Amino acid sequence: MNDMTSSPLSPTASDTQEPMVRFSGVTKRYGDLTVLDNLDLDVAPQEKVAIIGPSGSGKTTVLRMLMTLEPIDEGVIYVDGKPLTHMESNGGLVRANEKYLRSVRGNIGMVFQHFNLFPHMTVLRNCTEAPINVLGLSKAEAEERAVELLELVGLGDKLGEYPQRLSGGQKQRVAIARALAMRPKVMLFDEVTSALDPELVGEVLNAIRMLGKQFQLTMLMVTHQMGFAKEFADRVCFFYEGKIHEEGPPEEIFNSPKRERTHQFLSAVLEAG
Repeated sequence: MNDMTSSPLSPTASDTQEPMVRFSGVTKRYGDLTVLDNLDLDVAPQEKVAIIGPSGSGKTTVLRMLMTLEPIDEGVIYVDGKPLTHMESNGGLVRANEKYLRSVRGNIGMVFQHFNLFPHMTVLRNCTEAPINVLGLSKAEAEERAVELLELVGLGDKLGEYPQRLSGGQKQRVAIARALAMRPKVMLFDEVTSALDPELVGEVLNAIRMLGKQFQLTMLMVTHQMGFAKEFADRVCFFYEGKIHEEGPPEEIFNSPKRERTHQFLSAVLEAG
């Protein structure tokens, strides 16, 4: 373990294994509102972490900061052993510039709640645009990679379609393939089923299940799908008031939570679902 912070490694990491993702004393504020309060969180390589909690608890902010869509106010985020939000300079850490952010951010892929596909591009081109323009792949290489991934998520017959002709579940599976085309080490999923009709949720969750088996990815998932979190995650983190209020293996969190607030949340969500 390195000596950057004293926070413990996740339960699945060995004593000598560097976390793939590390939040060290990270705080995020919006004016007087503290959204994340001195967050320490380590995620081991290939660990799958489900992040749950009430609205406003800081869940999505964790993912948005990892994608550098939100700046942090205090602390440091590390990805694959390198600082994400800062860069080394003269033996210390300074705020990262845009060039450095782009290089480290390349290790991270994110799938959003509302797909964010380019409506004027075909399914295939949605998945090749970034590999060509950011990674420098040839068109042939990018298309070969994209076709393989689209077939993997069950959309090999939709290469020439435009997003408006797809169902919500199909759009989300394209978004997953597009993120994977960049060969990230870390995949982030932000409520990826919440905008879908109930009958389409299963196809997206099945795609994520399959990717978890096929690829050596570290995954962080913000979700209200408690059944899926219980089945899929190695660890569940319950966020409340900007902190990790309780964390542990899914069976422990869902079957015998230690904190009353965790129990209240799960009871309400499971009753509503």
